[in-house]
Amino acid sequence: MLKHHYTHFLNANQGVQHYACHSHHYWPDVSRQAMLDYWDDSARFVDDKWGYFFAEKVPRLQSHIAKLLNTNLPEQLVFAPNTHELLFRVISGMDLQSELTIVTTDSEFHSFTRQVNRLDEFNNIHVIKVPVQPVKSFQSRFMDAIEYNDPNLVFCSQVFFNSGLVLKDLDALVSAVKNPDTLIMIDGYHAFCALPVDIEKHRNRIFYLAGGYKYAQGGEGVCFMHVPKGYLNRPLYTGWYAEFGELQKFKSRKVDYATNGFHYAGSTMDYSGIYRQLAVFDLWQKEKVTVAVIHQHVQQLQQAFLNHVFGLKQSVLTESRLMMVNPENHGHFLTFELPDASITATLHDYLKAHKIETDYRGNRLRFGFAPYHAIADIDLSCLENYGG
Repeated sequence: MLKHHYTHFLNANQGVQHYACHSHHYWPDVSRQAMLDYWDDSARFVDDKWGYFFAEKVPRLQSHIAKLLNTNLPEQLVFAPNTHELLFRVISGMDLQSELTIVTTDSEFHSFTRQVNRLDEFNNIHVIKVPVQPVKSFQSRFMDAIEYNDPNLVFCSQVFFNSGLVLKDLDALVSAVKNPDTLIMIDGYHAFCALPVDIEKHRNRIFYLAGGYKYAQGGEGVCFMHVPKGYLNRPLYTGWYAEFGELQKFKSRKVDYATNGFHYAGSTMDYSGIYRQLAVFDLWQKEKVTVAVIHQHVQQLQQAFLNHVFGLKQSVLTESRLMMVNPENHGHFLTFELPDASITATLHDYLKAHKIETDYRGNRLRFGFAPYHAIADIDLSCLENYGG
């Protein structure tokens, strides 16, 4: 679809079928010039570059993302090098000495899982993890857990990283949180710039986390959080960006915060990711590429991939092992649940030896798809007569 915009990565990886794009996408060629622009601007502005970044680059990227989320609240977006930093900044604003309950799932990203497992070691913090499987009953079980536990924080992925399965009904989930003091955080990393996302209805209720490393194609170091108006606790974990523009004023010992999304800002970061992400979104705008167009392209790729694989004489990537409930509402990667982790690792290594890049988590092998793929590129004929 946009294959001609990825020549640097594709030329460097000739003959490789890259199905690890749910982990990271190849970067469009425009991102190379963006990196050079970042260097040039840093040399041109030197110490004044921060004012330039915040006056010119940040508002433009906020505008792009607000449109993609349909919030019309660009000022409620804050950036950080990773989503974990933003997540913990929100958590640090909670009263960590009181009794706290977190309701989440058993299928969240590794840093979040590690973080809440650490918090769960404290006697006053209770973490409730609702299993995603069986997926058909997940949402009702998750909402029941919210009602029963009346948590301080609800955290859930919009698309689960280890399966590609999609949260069935975000509206129903938000409605299930009756306590107005409960914080709701949605991990949208595997949905943002993959599935069409519209959080306009909940823009003043949910924190929404995502970033550029995966489907947005901006690379690492450019993550963001949409902050709902009116949910401004006082994060313990805070930095000078949270008061940017006020540094020259005489300050008492009182710690103040911005009243927009930068309330949850941190400290000095590498802004090259901001430049790359802007270049990607500007390219999409120029080429009239929308998330809906990308999603349709990926759905076509997924169907062609499955038709091809299921038509081969192989017994490992079978329909019964495919983790998909609804092809019309699924993430941009396909997951096969194999008998055990050893079989999965062996197959991953076999495919890699044949220049087919995948990745796996335990016994789940994942195949992701991107705008630089074409149906004609799909070829897993090396699996003919492969056992498993």
